[in-house]
Amino acid sequence: MVGPVRVVGAGLLGTSVALGLRARGIDVILADASPTHVAIAVDLGAGRRAQPEDAPQLIVVAVPPDVTASVVAAELAAFPEAIVTDVASVKAGILDELVEAGADVSRYIGSHPLAGRERGGPLAARADLFAGRPWVVAAHDEISYRRASAIDDLILDLGATLVEMTPDEHDRGVALISHVPQVVSSIMARRFIEAPHAALGLAGQGVRDVTRIAASDPDLWVQILGANAAPVRDILLAYREDLDRFIDALDDPAAPGARRRVAEELTGGNTGVERLPGKHGTDKRFTTIVVMVDDRPGQLARLLAEIGEIGVNLEDLRLEHSPGRQVGLAEIAVLPEAADRLTNELAERGWRIAG
Repeated sequence: MVGPVRVVGAGLLGTSVALGLRARGIDVILADASPTHVAIAVDLGAGRRAQPEDAPQLIVVAVPPDVTASVVAAELAAFPEAIVTDVASVKAGILDELVEAGADVSRYIGSHPLAGRERGGPLAARADLFAGRPWVVAAHDEISYRRASAIDDLILDLGATLVEMTPDEHDRGVALISHVPQVVSSIMARRFIEAPHAALGLAGQGVRDVTRIAASDPDLWVQILGANAAPVRDILLAYREDLDRFIDALDDPAAPGARRRVAEELTGGNTGVERLPGKHGTDKRFTTIVVMVDDRPGQLARLLAEIGEIGVNLEDLRLEHSPGRQVGLAEIAVLPEAADRLTNELAERGWRIAG
């Protein structure tokens, strides 16, 4: 990027974009309907307040989905030389609204970084939030490759991985990968409201993984799901059919074929999760070692430091620790060729290896 870059919306995503660009010495202009958000973002070093003479090269709109199209249209009108993108999690509807409103979409292209946190606001922002994460550019026919290259530069400068899709492909993709999982996680977590405290005390990492995103902002998700309702509904209808098959099989587990049906459904889950790319699926490129970590201050830090001293690269880390237990479990993913050496050297250093 050359800059200046104007960021409209100083929440989690907007401030994270701004922090990442400032770390690269780019002039960032901050704007938000909330003066408090702007003040916090400025204090964090994310940029400066807008000035009348500003002439941004690129404008990043990071506002709630239900006002994204109107804000993008206003920015296109106010800055006739700038390229405008947005980071909303739906794309087709926003482009349609802009076309219907007569906005100059030859200077607009939607994008979407698949990154975030359960907490929002500028205080949750991080300069490295997008590092290694997919960032979709939703191309359309009205903008030239030359103009769109400014968004490519933004994405690459922030360390994200650029993915090109059409707006419709994007919306169907995030319905499956992001929006339906949010619904499933929230519905599962609702079961805890009336659950006995004794049952909740049994919670381990599995249920925490399934319900982690249930802590997300309901107001934001009402907007997202409303804007992408059709593809989300289609997937949920198919999901309901899957649940019905499972429920029917459990109605009489001793019935002929019932156990086979349950096994087929579970095996289908194995097959599906194996298709997830990278470290966070059940990627066969990595081996998992489970280390027992005493529940004392500094033990996890010591484990990580000693893995570094051994010279093995940590590919992924998952922690499981239930209240009241005196030990936690650290699931460490490493390359298969390093697994035996790491296991042996950790054991020699006094670490207990589970299993």
